Amino acid sequence: MDIEKLRADTPGCAGVAHLNNAGAALPPQPVIDAVAGHFALESSIGGYEAADRGAAAIAHFYDAVAGLIGAHRDEIAYVENATRAWDMAFHSIPFAAGDRIVTTTSEYASNAIAYRQVAGARGVRVTVLPDDEHGTLSLEALAAELARGDVRLVSINHIPTYNGLVNPAAEVGRLCRETGTLYLLDACQSVGQLGVDVREIGCDMLSSTGRKYLRGPRGTGFLYVRRQIVQTLEPPFLDLHSAEWTGPDTYEIAAGARRFETWEWYVAGQIGLGVAAEYAAGIGVAAIEERVTALAATLRDRLAERPGVRLLDRGARRSGLVTFTVDGHGSDAVKAALRAAGVNVSVTTGSHSRFDPKAVPAAVRASVHYYNTGDELGRLLDALPR
Repeated sequence: MDIEKLRADTPGCAGVAHLNNAGAALPPQPVIDAVAGHFALESSIGGYEAADRGAAAIAHFYDAVAGLIGAHRDEIAYVENATRAWDMAFHSIPFAAGDRIVTTTSEYASNAIAYRQVAGARGVRVTVLPDDEHGTLSLEALAAELARGDVRLVSINHIPTYNGLVNPAAEVGRLCRETGTLYLLDACQSVGQLGVDVREIGCDMLSSTGRKYLRGPRGTGFLYVRRQIVQTLEPPFLDLHSAEWTGPDTYEIAAGARRFETWEWYVAGQIGLGVAAEYAAGIGVAAIEERVTALAATLRDRLAERPGVRLLDRGARRSGLVTFTVDGHGSDAVKAALRAAGVNVSVTTGSHSRFDPKAVPAAVRASVHYYNTGDELGRLLDALPR
């Protein structure tokens, strides 16, 4: 991996030490050019006409994303963000009273709110798995819950937003396949950071975003739905793109994952997301994972040497998200001090992790990507309040 070349390909690297990649990564020049170029085309010839001219680039998105995650192109839907992609999958499941949803202590707030919404409306119950000795979801507990036979859905995140761990997604998939249980994986932090292969993981549905580790444009995302189950799912809302009006009182839902799309969409964003997926594949997901993991481990080691810094990460396998607190300083104040020094980080809050008894009220989150350097980690350490 030629880091200097990759940084030169990333204009933002010249102005900031960007350690907020779990929020939104810096896009590379090819993505910038693809989005700006199509928007310029829209402004010069019209939006519909630009979409016609860009048909090949739009279609390429499906091949690029499918190739990145080991899927078929008809299993991919373009959606405006990861949350809406997840929502479309989740709310298409025909839950019934007595069904159970099994999740993890580290579940995202938006997903947890959706569980409560469905539980109240349809009499569904939500079971939160305990953690194992490493702080990761307990596979033993999951196996026991699945053996009861009333689990309609296992829904977890691949990488939580706040505690540095990587959930054992493939092991969860194996248990779900053994029992024929639906499996929805929120991969918004993992696609572009780790090697993600939906066949190896064994998930039925997977949602992800463009703005994080894929380095795509904001306002973009995608949904994967396995061919063998897509016909059993009816999206919560349909339009003239996702279905055909076949008669005054009838309609026919589109085949494949595109039943989860809408007629109006961010065309430049879809083109840019396809370029971002191709860009990541060109670097190689194995190389990306190796560098991100190493940078994060280095940052954890250096933070651990600092008096007053408390690391919060756990899990047998850890991601590029590093969370910590600084004694005597609020996390928002630490973020502000780092921002003033040209270092971008974010803050996670306890209101986003109410299933987790170990969560703290607030923590600083530094999230590295392959284009970050050791010098940038040093800038963070130098700017920390003492």
